[in-house]
Amino acid sequence: MHGIGNDYVYVDCTKKDLAHTSEIAKYVSDRHFGIGSDGMILIKSSEKADFQMDMYNADGSRGEMCGNGIRCVAKYAYDHDIAKKEHMTIETKSGIKTIDLTVENGKAAYAKVNMGKAILDPKKIPVKAEGDTFISQEIMVGDKPYTVTCVSMGNPHCVVFTEGIDTLDLEKTGPGFEHHPLFPDRINTEFVEVIDEHTLKMRVWERGAGETISCGTGTCASTVAAVLNGYCPRGEEIAIQIRGGVLYDTYLENGDVVMRGPAVEVFHGEWRE
Repeated sequence: MHGIGNDYVYVDCTKKDLAHTSEIAKYVSDRHFGIGSDGMILIKSSEKADFQMDMYNADGSRGEMCGNGIRCVAKYAYDHDIAKKEHMTIETKSGIKTIDLTVENGKAAYAKVNMGKAILDPKKIPVKAEGDTFISQEIMVGDKPYTVTCVSMGNPHCVVFTEGIDTLDLEKTGPGFEHHPLFPDRINTEFVEVIDEHTLKMRVWERGAGETISCGTGTCASTVAAVLNGYCPRGEEIAIQIRGGVLYDTYLENGDVVMRGPAVEVFHGEWRE
């Protein structure tokens, strides 16, 4: 399944769990010798919510949250009768999230997710920095200075506002951010161009995956950063244009971030060991 091009292999583990998940995630994610995806997400039973999601990146590392992934998890749960309801809760490594589905012709097509509160405390993102926030701060990546804003949406994000993002060489620049000594858990980096106060354009370098054509938590972090830096209004929906499509995010007055967008199933099969 994919959310505007951010594709994962989803494994239904509600009846039988999967062993050696990190190695399997690397195997199935390989686009030449496996199925091909940005990672793997397991759908499991939960005692705290309707069900839970367990996420792995393409390199086998664990992820705490995936905005595009959680929409697809909700779609799978609805379409395959794990939780046949349009309002549901999903347990994630970054807390319980609430989802509202839009159903078309008996199938879930769109999902609106309350992604919870944006985390701005550097110690919790984490960023090796003092102070209560890390907003519009200059850092050196290689031999070049960048002004960045750091936000966690369950995953750590570093947002850079710049122009001409289509011409950026992310293969060269991205690893410098991901492995920067300021970020002890590595970091996802968004390069964002402001089109107008309700429209952003974004490219993303994800830790453990490289450049992807979409990142849900990345659009949320970019929306928060745009509001905090005065580019966009708070409490109003912002359209974020990514290579895979468009997501719509709102940074609410209470600190929550709401994201809405599509979820698409590409194909369905059985895992044979």
